[in-house]
Amino acid sequence: MTEATKGPASYFPSIETKYGRPVTEWKDLIRSSPLTKHMEIVAWLKTEHGLGHGHANALVAHTLAENRDA
Repeated sequence: MTEATKGPASYFPSIETKYGRPVTEWKDLIRSSPLTKHMEIVAWLKTEHGLGHGHANALVAHTLAENRDA
């Protein structure tokens, strides 16, 4: 039995389906942004790229957590 994905990553399949780009592209975009604050990046993804709040928030949270853990 496999354990279900939890947290921000649980949004990834629907993000890829809805917006037609792989999560790796979204993460690269976030990392290349000059913005550094979580909510600034969320707002940018929403206004410039048309993501919904939950999807943008999940991508930013997961990406920033990876950067902290590296």
